[in-house]
Amino acid sequence: MVKLTIDGRQVEVPEHTTILDAAREAGITIPTLCYLRELNEIGACRVCIVEVEGIDQLVAACNNYVLDGMVVHTNSPKVRRARRTNVELILTQHDSECTSCVRSGNCTLQTLANDLGIFDLPYRKDVRHEHWDKSFPLIRNNDKCIKCMRCIQVCDHVQATGVWDLANRAGHTTVNVSRGFGIEESDCALCGQCITHCPTGALRERDDTDLVFDAIADPDTYVVAQIAPSVRTSWGDAWGLAPDTSINKLVDALKQLGFDGVVNTDFTADLTIMEEGTELLHRLPQIRESGWPMFTSCCPGWVRFVKSHYPMLVDNVSTSKSPQGMFGAILKSHFADINGLDPHKVFSVSIMPCLAKKAEIAYPTMNDACGDPDVDVVLTVREVDRMIKADHIDVHALEEVPFDDPFGFGSGAGVIFGATGGVLEAALRTAYYLVTKEQPGDDMFRDVRDVDGTGGWREATFDLAGTDVRVAVASGLGNADKVCRAILAGEAHYDFVEIMACPGGCVGGGGQPIHDGEELAFERGTVLYGIDKAGKIRNSHDNPDIKRIYEDFLGEPNSELAERLLHTDLHGWSMPYEDARRIAWEKEHAVE
Repeated sequence: MVKLTIDGRQVEVPEHTTILDAAREAGITIPTLCYLRELNEIGACRVCIVEVEGIDQLVAACNNYVLDGMVVHTNSPKVRRARRTNVELILTQHDSECTSCVRSGNCTLQTLANDLGIFDLPYRKDVRHEHWDKSFPLIRNNDKCIKCMRCIQVCDHVQATGVWDLANRAGHTTVNVSRGFGIEESDCALCGQCITHCPTGALRERDDTDLVFDAIADPDTYVVAQIAPSVRTSWGDAWGLAPDTSINKLVDALKQLGFDGVVNTDFTADLTIMEEGTELLHRLPQIRESGWPMFTSCCPGWVRFVKSHYPMLVDNVSTSKSPQGMFGAILKSHFADINGLDPHKVFSVSIMPCLAKKAEIAYPTMNDACGDPDVDVVLTVREVDRMIKADHIDVHALEEVPFDDPFGFGSGAGVIFGATGGVLEAALRTAYYLVTKEQPGDDMFRDVRDVDGTGGWREATFDLAGTDVRVAVASGLGNADKVCRAILAGEAHYDFVEIMACPGGCVGGGGQPIHDGEELAFERGTVLYGIDKAGKIRNSHDNPDIKRIYEDFLGEPNSELAERLLHTDLHGWSMPYEDARRIAWEKEHAVE
């Protein structure tokens, strides 16, 4: 243990503790900007500088360790002057038009400047504009970038994608797409983790709210929204509502906004399980022969990743569409038919925790119902929150309004889709029933859950009527990368693998509300598992609405109609360099 004094307080901490952590242990706040624990501890912004007695220069608290007898001042006059100057210099290269910034009110730099009392800049501004393709789902504004390098570190070390890098030199240094590519030419999976880890508004999603407002205003258009499972844990963040706030209050808000219908994506999460679980059982002999597993397909960020990084594995990804894709096809076929609607007049909106969903709906293979895109617009949780604010809806006065029938109910298995391990557990519950004709026991597949919030890569083996089924779960593309490498090297053998692009699953998605420096995926996931446990119907195959849609419309899982509407061709669109990488791999491994 090391004893030191911070701002007059006696502190005792283990050796190799940073000054920043020692101060936090003592309840003393040292402001930070570029810092991310265990990921970006580089002291680049110089905001966390402190004064240490006996040392002339100020030191960064985030990457300097405590020493026995050290005396630290975190807010001395010398520290305040230097910290203020450092932030002023950062602001000289930052577009400070906060009134038109998507992060205004939730920006670490804005908060720092206000706390330091910076009202005028004594230095000349030097903001350098750079072109960006505004049609891409992810938008970067170089004018707001402060070169903290968080996006680079997250993309490299957490997501293993390497989209971002430093460009140019010295005072001209900036962050941009690596290797001089345009963003549309890159391997970007659109996980959005760079957005949620950016401390300013330099990165954001493409805003599609005006398209939805225009559709709502059109009296000839029937506008229907579907709400993803994990949205229930986060939509109320902007107003300080608890993560277990009823999702039916959001239904009320959407109705007040003018949506004609609001349906529950939990329903098509159950539908996905019926299709994907059946597909798994059909594929098992092939899986056992090849040694390569079937991968889940409900995360479009993962699908983009596997197509760009491991195209040789694409045929092992389930052909089942994601729940939003399935619902889009159902809305413009069966839903339109039973409600007497022209499917070309149905405007389908998905409310998702995700950026990759914005790209998914534009793929040429996602128009199976009537020729139009099955889903017209995807909104992130942040965009929906902005729409509610723009319409001046009082969220504290919202009532619980039910989803619209007949697609308003989802089982507990559908709810847990939003948490890592949830898709695989839901599929195993139904696969167990399909094979044994017996209901799975409570928490029978608990081993695939992230029960302690560590995330990562987990594996388990389950007895499915005398057959051992080997499964794995990975969240975060860095872990997906490790799983794929192990499978290709023959070091890991599974039958079924669930992968979510975002750490913790959709609850940690790139379209979720931003809490700088906080990771809330585990807390949100716990809420979903609690809803599942308290539910009367916990299995997808027990959902009465699922039974009804097969009886009245689809026939049976993997039927010809189900294949046409609910499945997709993953070779119907390409990621940059996907074909070249697959050909190179096949040549290296002598695959004909």
